Amino acid sequence: MRALLVENIHLDAVSLLDKAGFEVECLNRAPGEDELRERLDGVHVLGIRSQTQITERVLDSASSLEAVGAFCIGTNQIDLRAAAGKGVAVFNAPYSNTRSVVELALAEMISLTRNLTKKNHGMHAGVWDKSAAGSHEIRGRRLGIVGYGNIGSQLSVIAESLGMSVFFYDVSDKLALGNARSCGTLAELLEAVDIVTLHVDGRSENRDFFGDEHFAKMRPGSIFLNLSRGFVVDHAALRDHLRSGHLSGAAIDVFPAEPQGAADPFSSELQGLDNVILTPHIGGSTEEAQQDIGNFVGNKLVRYLASGSTPMCVNLPALDLPLTSQAFRLLYIHHNVPGVLAEVNSLVAEYGMNIEAQLLGTRDQNGYVITDVATEPPADLLQALEQLEATVRLRLVRLPAGEVLSN
Repeated sequence: MRALLVENIHLDAVSLLDKAGFEVECLNRAPGEDELRERLDGVHVLGIRSQTQITERVLDSASSLEAVGAFCIGTNQIDLRAAAGKGVAVFNAPYSNTRSVVELALAEMISLTRNLTKKNHGMHAGVWDKSAAGSHEIRGRRLGIVGYGNIGSQLSVIAESLGMSVFFYDVSDKLALGNARSCGTLAELLEAVDIVTLHVDGRSENRDFFGDEHFAKMRPGSIFLNLSRGFVVDHAALRDHLRSGHLSGAAIDVFPAEPQGAADPFSSELQGLDNVILTPHIGGSTEEAQQDIGNFVGNKLVRYLASGSTPMCVNLPALDLPLTSQAFRLLYIHHNVPGVLAEVNSLVAEYGMNIEAQLLGTRDQNGYVITDVATEPPADLLQALEQLEATVRLRLVRLPAGEVLSN
C-alpha cells in the first residue's frame, strides 16, 4: 500500500503509516492539479492540508485511491460528493487545532487593542513613543464572534475569563456558554461590539459573506479579525474602512488567493498598513496542533484501511463494527438504493459462507456494508459482488491484522 503526504504533514503521521506497512512519499508543498494526477498513480492514501485541491478530475485519475486525510479542519478543498461517488473516504481533524487558533486570535486582539503594531513600527524606525493614547486593555471590551462552532465557542469561554463581554451570531441555534449573549442577526452583533472576529466554515454560501455594508455597520474604532476562510471577506472594502479611520485595526490570517508554497510570491490589498496584522494562514500552525492532527488523522486512515472503520468520516456512512478474531471482512460501498443488503447476503449464502457479524449504514448517495465471515471468500464471490449494479467499491481485509487481500 502506498501513501502520498503533501504540504508538510507532521512526521507522526508519516510514522503511523510507515508502521502500518505503507510506503510513504512526502512533498513539502501543495501540488497543482496536473502534477497531483500524475503522483496519485498507484497511491491508496492521500494526505493534504488546506491548499491542495481534490477535484473530480483528480479523483477520476486516482483509481487506486481509497482514502483522503485532510490534516486540517476544513474540507472545502475536496469535492466530497465526487469522492463519495467513487468510494473514497475523507477524514479531517475538526478539533485538533482549536486551541491554537483561539490563542492566535486573542494575541492579535491584545496587540491591536494596545496599538502594538504601530509601536513596533515606530521603534524599528527609531521613534520612542511611550504615549498611552489609543491603547486599551481588552478587559471590558465587547467581543463579537461570528460563527459559534468549536473555535468560536472556546474563544468565547477564554475571552470571558479575561474580562470581555461576549456576543455571538450563528445561523444555527447554539447553546451560549458562560455569560455569552446570542444575537438574532449579524447586524445586531456588529452594532453592539468593539471587536468582530469571524469563525465561519468553508461552505460555498459563505463566499463574499462579509463586505462593505457590514464594515459600515461596525462601531467607529472597531477591530476586525478573520481566521476562518479567505474568500468570505471583501479585502478591498476592509482596506477602505481602515484607511478612512472607521476601523482602528485588523488581523487577517486567510486570503482569497494564497501561495502554494514558500517560494511563491504573496500579494494583498492590505499590505503596507501599520494597523493591520497579516499572517500566512498559521492559525493552526503550532507544533502541538500539527502533532495532534498528525496522530488524529493518521490513526483514522490506518483504521479505515485496516478494518473499514469510518467514525467521523465526512462523506461516507459512519460505521465501526467491532473486530472479530480471525475473520475476513468484506467492505462494500454501494449506491444508496433499496434491496442491496438482501442481494449481498443472498450471494454470501449462495457460496456457503456464514456471516459472523454485519453492519449497514447509508448517507446521501451512498450505502456501506461491513460483513465479517469466518473463512476467506472465494474469488468468484468477490467477482459476483463487484458485478452487482449498485457496486461502487469492494475491498477484502483479513482480521485482526488488517492485511488487504483484495482491492
